[in-house]
Amino acid sequence: MLTAASKGIIGCEACGLAQRFLPTTQSLVCSRCGSGMHFRKPNSISRTWALVIAAYVLIIPANLMPVMATGSLFGTEKDTIFGGVVFLWTSDSQILAIILFCASIVIPFAKLISLTFLLISVQIRSSWKPRVRARLYRMVEAIGRWSMIDVYVATMLTALVQFGNLMNIRAGAGAIAFATVVVLTIFAAKSFDPRLIWDAADLSKNNDNIAEELHV
Repeated sequence: MLTAASKGIIGCEACGLAQRFLPTTQSLVCSRCGSGMHFRKPNSISRTWALVIAAYVLIIPANLMPVMATGSLFGTEKDTIFGGVVFLWTSDSQILAIILFCASIVIPFAKLISLTFLLISVQIRSSWKPRVRARLYRMVEAIGRWSMIDVYVATMLTALVQFGNLMNIRAGAGAIAFATVVVLTIFAAKSFDPRLIWDAADLSKNNDNIAEELHV
């Protein structure tokens, strides 16, 4: 299994042009758009870990604190994400409840667990099924924005439902924490370099070849 880096080939992250550079080249600049290039993203693992850990810390208040506060003549009612799911389910809106549950609870946790798994596998230089891990990374990167559905709903209701003392809706602290978690996971997926997955597989292949040559 060969990687582009082992052949001195780099793809520009700005315009996508693949170019070959000598190992002794000091400054890597795209010949088409002039952007700076790197064989691998600098400090990719440490930056991704920092973002993932911050998201783990904030996801707790995001789920425990209210994301929306509804005020009316009868008092103020505060709803968490899970409370909204339960309300939709008991109101015969099971489809909406399932969508909200998947987008606001399942996906954020799944993203964090997947990114943690990818980071650990890269750090221990695992060669386990690089294609599967690469597909997992692409899925994490693609579905990240759909977690914002709960924040969109709270934002629209806050802007539209303002009837003075009769009724008003305000976004709660949980909405801010949840939106921050979503943004952090999106940045974490962007800062992670999936090419590191293939580096470990390439290294494992080279070690196997060396072992076979020594055995012969």
